[in-house]
Amino acid sequence: MAAKSKILIIGGTGYIGKFIVEASAMAGHPTHVLVRGSTLSDPAKSELINHFNTLGVIFVSGDLFVHESLVKAIKQVDVVISTIGHSLLPDQDRIISAIKEAGNVKRFFPSEYGNDVDRVHGIEPARTAFNAKAGIRRAVEAAQIPYTYVSSNFCSGWFLPSLAQPYLLEAAAPPKDKVVILGDGNFKAIFNVERDIATYIIKAVDDPRTLNKILYVRPLQNTYSYVDLVALWEQKYGKILDKSYVSEQQLLNDIQEAPVPLNLRLSIFYSVFVKGDQTNFDIESSFGVEATKLYPDVEYTTVDEFLNQFV
Repeated sequence: MAAKSKILIIGGTGYIGKFIVEASAMAGHPTHVLVRGSTLSDPAKSELINHFNTLGVIFVSGDLFVHESLVKAIKQVDVVISTIGHSLLPDQDRIISAIKEAGNVKRFFPSEYGNDVDRVHGIEPARTAFNAKAGIRRAVEAAQIPYTYVSSNFCSGWFLPSLAQPYLLEAAAPPKDKVVILGDGNFKAIFNVERDIATYIIKAVDDPRTLNKILYVRPLQNTYSYVDLVALWEQKYGKILDKSYVSEQQLLNDIQEAPVPLNLRLSIFYSVFVKGDQTNFDIESSFGVEATKLYPDVEYTTVDEFLNQFV
């Protein structure tokens, strides 16, 4: 059996990054995490750093904005996974430059973890993020770096506690009385638990079937329209909720008037729930593969199971 690839994760202490670090280490990959000195001494990160230590994670000193440190870190591994945050997406061109100079990387996963940005109806402010991710894709391809792009759709932990309510930035539990539904409520979205997303990504690292492809995480049991999602919650909660519908034009108006970061959330929801951008196309073998078909052994958490914690 071939040795497992050595993996470097950039942004490994962030929201999705920490799950990917854990999945990599637990799968037996030599797992490196790029960190600044300030991160290792940050009290807010101490519990996570200690957890990584127990998993045998290797911390590599470096900085996205210090080219030499990036190159040095990348030369130690086979695969680079970027999980950097929204504001730094365009700066992934620095990773591309370092990978080109290092010359040893056999796979790069840029930071995406949402919609397939080549198949979206983007309006501002989401359009800027979609365009930044698409621009990085084109730069990776122009540099002839082997890649896997990940379209993991919605993170359950981020969107399901509010039952994907568009105007709620944070919620501890789904609504008990009233729900808002965008459009006619029939376009389907896909919700995946973060730990499952990470598991699929790490399985794809050494898989030739995912090389130079988009890896879509599209479990059938996690594909729900607003109407379906509300009905499921009503069944669990034992109560019919009052429903109000927001038209496409009203949503567009609300996006224009909403403050940051609500405007970003609403513009992403416009793409997903009004234009259907997570499910309105078929995955063709020329450009993509679907995770649950490649790895049927993974027992992923369903939306139904996830919502049980709130009953």
